[in-house]
Amino acid sequence: METRELMKKATIFHGHICPGIAIGVLVAKYVLEHGFERSSDEELVAVVETDNCSVDALQILLGTTYGKGNLVHNDFGKNNYKIYSRKSQKAVKLALKASVLDRKKLSRDEKIQKLLELEPEDLFDIRDIEFDPPILAQIEESVPCEICGELTMDSRIIRYQDRDICIPCYKEIKK
Repeated sequence: METRELMKKATIFHGHICPGIAIGVLVAKYVLEHGFERSSDEELVAVVETDNCSVDALQILLGTTYGKGNLVHNDFGKNNYKIYSRKSQKAVKLALKASVLDRKKLSRDEKIQKLLELEPEDLFDIRDIEFDPPILAQIEESVPCEICGELTMDSRIIRYQDRDICIPCYKEIKK
């Protein structure tokens, strides 16, 4: 799929066109053109270090989503993307180059245009990394919190003073 088609699909999913979507499209483009396949389940895993618009492009174009457990967010504030293929046991990291936009005062549209004129290799430092993906998503029982009564994943329940309580209730008690 060419960049223009990927951009259209990502923009529809995201809701508007922006530089972040263009960045995510170029991540997806590189991944799809280098032996990785879109994920219908958890075959592909994306570990992202940002929560910006680019992540929406990965969700729609690569099939990596929070709901399936194959999109992991590490809140480091960096445009870094690690992609793992469980099928091929390949892994790659794409890190946005600092010099690409030269911090010039470009309009939003100028930034988008400039990004889309680039190849992923021009935009990112790209390197193969060790294949060490996060574990598969775990399906867990939900149990009620003994304070608020809300169902909570069993692994997130805290045993405190002989009661099973959720994290928000525990934090409230500990104030």
